[in-house]
Amino acid sequence: MRDPAPRTIHLKDYAPFGWCIEHVDLTFDLHPTATRVRSRIAFRPNPATEDRSFFLHGENLKLIRAAIDGTEIAPDLVEGGLTCAVPDAPFTWEAEVQIDPAANTALEGLYMSNGMYCTQCEAEGFRKITFYPDRPDVMAVFTVRINAPRDSVPELLSNGNGEKFGADLTTDPGMHYAIWHDPWPKPAYLFALVAGDLVSVEDSFTTMTGRHVKLAIWVRPGDEDKCAFAMEALKKSMTWDEEVYGREYDLDEFNIVAVDDFNMGAMENKGLNIFNSSAVLASPETATDVNFERIEAIVAHEYFHNWTGNRITCRDWFQLCLKEGLTVYRDSQFTADLRSAAVKRISDVIDLRARQFPEDQGPLAHPVRPESFQEINNFYTATVYEKGAEVIGMLKRLVGDEAYRQALDLYFARHDGQACTIEDWLRVFEDVTGRDLTQFKRWYSQAGTPRLTVEEHYYDGTYTLTFTQHLKSGATTPDPQPQVIPIAVGLLGANGDEVVPTTLLEMTQETQSFTFEGLAAKPVPSILRDFSAPVILDRDTTSAERAFLLAHDTDPFNRWDAGRALARATLIGMARKDTRPDPAYLDGILAVLRDDTLDPAYRALMLSLPGQSDLAAAIHETGATPDPMRIWRATETLKQALAETCRDLLPGLYARCQMDEPYRPDARQSGLRALGNAALSLLTRLDGGAQAATQYAGATNMTQQLGALGCLLAANMGQDELAAFYRQWRHERLVIDKWFMLQIVHADPARAAAITRRLTDHADFNWKNPNRFRSVFGALSMNHAGFHAADGAGYALLADWLIRLDAVNPQTTARMCSAFQTWTRYDAGRRAHARAALERILARDGLSRDTNEMVSRILAAGGGA
Repeated sequence: MRDPAPRTIHLKDYAPFGWCIEHVDLTFDLHPTATRVRSRIAFRPNPATEDRSFFLHGENLKLIRAAIDGTEIAPDLVEGGLTCAVPDAPFTWEAEVQIDPAANTALEGLYMSNGMYCTQCEAEGFRKITFYPDRPDVMAVFTVRINAPRDSVPELLSNGNGEKFGADLTTDPGMHYAIWHDPWPKPAYLFALVAGDLVSVEDSFTTMTGRHVKLAIWVRPGDEDKCAFAMEALKKSMTWDEEVYGREYDLDEFNIVAVDDFNMGAMENKGLNIFNSSAVLASPETATDVNFERIEAIVAHEYFHNWTGNRITCRDWFQLCLKEGLTVYRDSQFTADLRSAAVKRISDVIDLRARQFPEDQGPLAHPVRPESFQEINNFYTATVYEKGAEVIGMLKRLVGDEAYRQALDLYFARHDGQACTIEDWLRVFEDVTGRDLTQFKRWYSQAGTPRLTVEEHYYDGTYTLTFTQHLKSGATTPDPQPQVIPIAVGLLGANGDEVVPTTLLEMTQETQSFTFEGLAAKPVPSILRDFSAPVILDRDTTSAERAFLLAHDTDPFNRWDAGRALARATLIGMARKDTRPDPAYLDGILAVLRDDTLDPAYRALMLSLPGQSDLAAAIHETGATPDPMRIWRATETLKQALAETCRDLLPGLYARCQMDEPYRPDARQSGLRALGNAALSLLTRLDGGAQAATQYAGATNMTQQLGALGCLLAANMGQDELAAFYRQWRHERLVIDKWFMLQIVHADPARAAAITRRLTDHADFNWKNPNRFRSVFGALSMNHAGFHAADGAGYALLADWLIRLDAVNPQTTARMCSAFQTWTRYDAGRRAHARAALERILARDGLSRDTNEMVSRILAAGGGA
């Protein structure tokens, strides 16, 4: 049996629920296989609608009892919930249900994680806890009582402030209870409960108005020494949100819990954030600089949701970008302020181009605000999050910093305690600025990545740039219309001086010209500075012009992007026509590495090459068929050429990046280690791994140890070090995730599938744990030529495991299906293998709605499903 036939939900069909909720009282009697949940909910008619139909969502619930105003009833149990007759006046609903947390392997609702009770309710998990109107526009105040055995479940946590704790002496002296009250109305997706054998690392924070807030990070015994950085990140986030957005925390407690089995990175539940362990636990010995920065950003992101997501939430799930796009933008600002704005911007764009651009151009394309969905879990996407954040950034560029702050102040004041829409969001900007944002709103409704073509003309001191915007029509955007595109432009003279500083051009027409006058000579344009809009810039430029911008552009992003464009062009030529590496690129990178005035982290980014999937997309866009193995060989050849070009520089550069001081994961030290390890990867191609082996042997932190091990594995060496690494860290679950991942990412493509298959037989491969599954199969999909092997072994192996996982965890399965989204760009043989794998998944008996929707959409791109 499959899941029930998927039903498509449309934005246009939104209607408010007929009832408001005054208060929710929940009582949990915890038991691993038979938890009882008693609910008491005060309903009143919703004045916004005359519809008084009454339907409560519910899944996998055993109804024990139901009553209205104290009178027991027998509601009609229907697919997806229950319904019954109710008074046309305020009433109190009561229900008691039984659920089985231990059997809940989907990790939605209330489930068990290594003996710990844990919840995940976004998007629709609360309906697996009790019968309830599980929709984000139904907000209520919650009071929660948790009863559990004291010895086996000593800590009992929920949202809000802890009001009462004690032993339940009247029933069983071995039981105890806790009562939590959250005074702020919230939708059910923000409900949280965690209970188990936990210890806390505590601190405090005093808000700008003097409120004393108790802070605690709850972890399993033994993980206490990995919480300090997350706690500091939390306090920095609280301070930053007060200083930059004027937002103050509003409860007496803020709790974070680290959970091993978690589908997401973290969840912003009001007052009780639940984190994937990988997003909170870190020490210098077990976490890399990249891990530390990720933890800092995720802690900030979830904390910032307190206002942009919790106090103001989304009316329906079509408005998901309202909370996620805005909060991603805010956490990017935070990281830019704490670290390097230029490095952060470049990193964000690398991620956007690698994950969101392919999504926008493939079978999974959808607008930032979708018009319809079958399974909402499938729309927690790069388009909603990262492109949604880019839309916020464009809006801020267009209205300016001061108007942006005024609009946000109005947004918080006007909509506090409400469930809102994109229209509500844009209206505050219109009210503050007087602008009509009707055309700008197309960024929320049109799918796809706009392409900008550029023509230039110079005559008698006047320079004209003419832009044309193109947006490919598709199923969700059949008739695309011109969008508002902010284009930041600067002009450089022949000697590299900036003759026109950064100027923001506002493009509103399909074709539009902009003129610069009073110039002494034809300038070199620097277009789309700071990546001012999420578009693809199509402009024919010479290698010489790119090299000029790499040497002289005053905009850090465009200088990096010029180097990236040089690398991309030379790699495409090498992959398609066996051309030699472009000397302009090699010489340009050598000059950058010699410039010690540049931020080390920035220089490390300059050394990184375009991703192989990105190169395959670029080749496909020319009408040619990309060959993953030729792309891999071209990449390896260019890395070797870089090493040879920089041979004399590398030893000294590497040496200057080494530090004899206590480890800190701050911007300065992290940048030096990033550049040092980038140099080491090239040195390893020249010295047979000698320096990498020395670094591994003497490493005192995970960044240096893992960096050296990666260099050795990439050079087909390091098996002794790999075995030693496992012996050293076999009891550290998050480090062993790295051990799995590193072997597959750095595998020779011809062996990638075989190595992955071998690792799935390892005793530590717990495929039901999302982190461990992603560490293996996420790594396989990242090994571009290995996953897209001509014999289809990569496709077949992933399909085997997705079929197995779907019955256990549909959400993780569906998200991993995105590895197949580019299958139609390759040759007929690879397409046949990919289609066979996808059709095998789709044919699985009992396939989940989540996976069915994803695979069907992906197959449809090739004329299937």
